[in-house]
Amino acid sequence: MIHHPLIRWIGVALVLALLLVSFSYWSKRKHEIVVYTSVDQVFSEPVFRAFERDTGIEVRAVFDTEETKSTGILNRLIAEADNPQADVFWSGDPVRPFLLLERGLVEPYVSPAASELPAGLRAADGTWTGFAARARVLLVNRNMVPAGEMPRSIRDLANPRWRGQTTIANPLFGTTTMHVAALFAAWGEPRARAFMNDLQANSVRIASSNGEVKRLVVAGEVAFGLTDTDDANEALKAGAPVEIVYPDQDTMGTLVMPTTVVLVRGGPNPETGKSLIDYLLGAETERLMAEAAAHMPVRAGVPTPANVRRVSDIRAMEVDYASVASEMERIQPWLRQWVGL
Repeated sequence: MIHHPLIRWIGVALVLALLLVSFSYWSKRKHEIVVYTSVDQVFSEPVFRAFERDTGIEVRAVFDTEETKSTGILNRLIAEADNPQADVFWSGDPVRPFLLLERGLVEPYVSPAASELPAGLRAADGTWTGFAARARVLLVNRNMVPAGEMPRSIRDLANPRWRGQTTIANPLFGTTTMHVAALFAAWGEPRARAFMNDLQANSVRIASSNGEVKRLVVAGEVAFGLTDTDDANEALKAGAPVEIVYPDQDTMGTLVMPTTVVLVRGGPNPETGKSLIDYLLGAETERLMAEAAAHMPVRAGVPTPANVRRVSDIRAMEVDYASVASEMERIQPWLRQWVGL
């Protein structure tokens, strides 16, 4: 037994110190969120900072790189399946979350804010919810393409008239992968393969990213390219001599890609994770994304800049995102051969 008063006091002080450290640690954990995102950091980070100001909850964000957009973060989430480090995954496209769903890595959560969103852009069981969309568009250099020859379809990428003068991003990564998979799902394998082979025969240039597609078009190194509305609108805002074409408006429609948020199963901070999801799905986030990143609001009543269309303003391609996710995984070996790997 320890009877000396000083020793007993030191022991009590050490126990109290340990309890204080433990309380401080867990208190902090209750006031932070870990989010993985493939939405460009320049656009997503201001949303996280606004959430922090409004709630006092710290957001620890992990961002993807431009070249491996969505793929790097997705692989990390899968690798951490036995010990999840993220609470929320905010995907720049609506397909990658299905790959997590198939592996049982998503915790269903029906956010109160989701009730205001179109039924086709959210799962009834809360496994995924879409908002703030982009579209796949043709960015055209007006100095290189006469007004009467403006491309109107993605098929124009394979038109011999533009041989060697068009570009797409690497189809192994990002939204281009999803777009190719959507064509396989919509057209069937023979027709989709034929189109991709026609692109090769027409010497389409393979860029490292959608941002690189924008640069090549703006610089006049190609006449036009396939990219996303956020990259295309950056070129417009910079005053480049470009025009944005929403392709296939008289046929199958333009591919629309809502960003998508899911709650990661087994994440360290599930309750604060839910609060971030509620915030992301609010009208204010769609407004911020429309103004900063030219994302198209999917809910009615959100004010948008003049250059940003709403999803309801265009003819959108009919897409089953779950089927596209399956196609995306299935065609990966063929795509690797297509790009020469």
